Amino acid sequence: MTPAHRTSRPCRAAVTALTAVTALLALSAPAPAAARARTTGEGDNWPAHCASSHPSGHGPVRDVLRIAEQAKRELKLKSVILRVTEDGHDVVTSALGESMTGVPADPAMHFRNGNIAISYMGTALMRLVDQGRVRLDDPVSRWLPHIPHGRGITLRMLANSTTGLRDYVPDPGFQQAVTANPFRQWTPDELVSISTSQEPWYAPGTNWSYSHANFVLLGEALEKITHTRLDRLLEREVLGPLGLRETRNSFTPEIPEPALHAFTADRGAYEESTYWNPSWTTAPGAVETTDICDLARSASGIGSGELLSRPAYEELLNPGTVGLGHATATCPATVCLAQTEETHYGMGVVVLNDWVSQHPLFFGYSASMAYLPSERLAIAVSTTQDPGSVDGHTAHTIVQRIAAALTPDHPIPDFG
Repeated sequence: MTPAHRTSRPCRAAVTALTAVTALLALSAPAPAAARARTTGEGDNWPAHCASSHPSGHGPVRDVLRIAEQAKRELKLKSVILRVTEDGHDVVTSALGESMTGVPADPAMHFRNGNIAISYMGTALMRLVDQGRVRLDDPVSRWLPHIPHGRGITLRMLANSTTGLRDYVPDPGFQQAVTANPFRQWTPDELVSISTSQEPWYAPGTNWSYSHANFVLLGEALEKITHTRLDRLLEREVLGPLGLRETRNSFTPEIPEPALHAFTADRGAYEESTYWNPSWTTAPGAVETTDICDLARSASGIGSGELLSRPAYEELLNPGTVGLGHATATCPATVCLAQTEETHYGMGVVVLNDWVSQHPLFFGYSASMAYLPSERLAIAVSTTQDPGSVDGHTAHTIVQRIAAALTPDHPIPDFG
């Protein structure tokens, strides 16, 4: 989920999912050496309970906490929760600010993880490829015969967002509906039909543009391929193997306790948005919540390709998107964004210089995970808003600042 610029607060609320991803692409890709540095067995170091750590306040720990405290003040944030690990070992885990008035934020609190789950779907797909159950260039019409142009759309194109399908999130009617009733439960058919009722931006596989519809359809395809409900498939192929004990799907807006509460002025007045319905954000079964320890573990597990063969990991990072993305007579440059070696979308992940990343944004929640394979360094941040908070990906801004302090030779680029 992600938008970068807004024309009005109500409009930005619905476009949240688009901005994060558009911004994602202004970033850069892991060097070959980074792709070779992969971790294994990191889950053995994971805590039984996510809690603040109390290491000595020197060196990296001091720098990270100083950055978080300064950013909280500067960006006018209600809360900042963070975790940094190196080779799976805790560098610092901390929480600043409040969840609600009088309720301190805590690392054990759960929040929505948005498009982090898309990175799980990409990894699950590549595991099925490793197992010989599918090929990336199989047409989706084999499993989804009802999808227009399905014979020309492949699993690869769904996962790397090169189908040409329009994104339903910026659709004016969709934005109005979400703004009018943020508690509405959306069905996959309703969402996909908004995209497929419009002419595609381009012929499948010939350009690049982000569309939430791609991942709704990918989730459906994964279910048909495996004859397994998506939440159970992701648990079996990704969450379980990575030891993500606090990451789970819900088919309702529920957030397990303890919950990090969110507030937003997206509809004009500053109001609580904790339980606004995220059913439109991605495929049912992948609408998840997590905590900061699982988010950091996801950064390292997904970013290192721990669950994949070397060829599958390399495909995850660059499934053919490099060189795509250009404006045409039918697709503006703001939609068909350039994909370069340094800046491109992979299989549900974003490659940002030497880092592998994702950073969701949803109705007052901002989160970011980033992993630097060459240093085995994971950074995870979650933020919530106070009245007057800076708009946009505040969690990712903090991740960028932490990366600049800890690894000055490996900066994470700004959004474009």
